[in-house]
Amino acid sequence: MQEIAISGAFIKLDALLKFANLACSGGEAKILIAEGQVQVNGETCTQRGKKIRPGDTVALNGEAVRVIG
Repeated sequence: MQEIAISGAFIKLDALLKFANLACSGGEAKILIAEGQVQVNGETCTQRGKKIRPGDTVALNGEAVRVIG
């Protein structure tokens, strides 16, 4: 599992996918989220602007990323 450090209190889900190289662009991230392909803490999430905080885990296509502070 890859760990991604953020400097603020949260990062939005679509921005995290792009930052972690799970999506090539913001547009691709938007589509992946809308299609229900992204899980946050084990649950499918379709909210593009969902706030992801340290300790949260995001998974897409068998790859997982954990956010750390």
